Amino acid sequence: MSGGADTPFARLGGRAGVEALAADFYAAVAADAFLRALYPADLRPGREKLALFLEQWLGGEPRYSERRGHPRLRRRHFPFVITEAHADRWLAHMRAALEGRALAAADLDALWARMEPLARHMVNADEDVPREPLPEDGWLT
Repeated sequence: MSGGADTPFARLGGRAGVEALAADFYAAVAADAFLRALYPADLRPGREKLALFLEQWLGGEPRYSERRGHPRLRRRHFPFVITEAHADRWLAHMRAALEGRALAAADLDALWARMEPLARHMVNADEDVPREPLPEDGWLT
């Protein structure tokens, strides 16, 4: 069974904690013109997908994969030209959202150690990658 007490998911407060983290993060994105330009007009689907992804990635139930298949996270982000500056802003907002949770310092550090490489992995600005969305990601266009 996933989502045990020893998972980052559980330490974030389970599903409610992850959903609150995604909501806080997306509120910051909505207020950041530079980063907001990468996102579609309706932020709700992305916020929901982020919560599902984080739940699974951090040790909760695999609801993301059950609904959307393999995350293929990097490929799903190819339609967006993501620079180091975008990753820096994403990380700043995610850090603030994480700091808004009631986490022990060790748990915050452990989560951060996973978030930073994840954001850097999405950078693709100088790469020749397919920019069309995956068929199941039609909501991006």
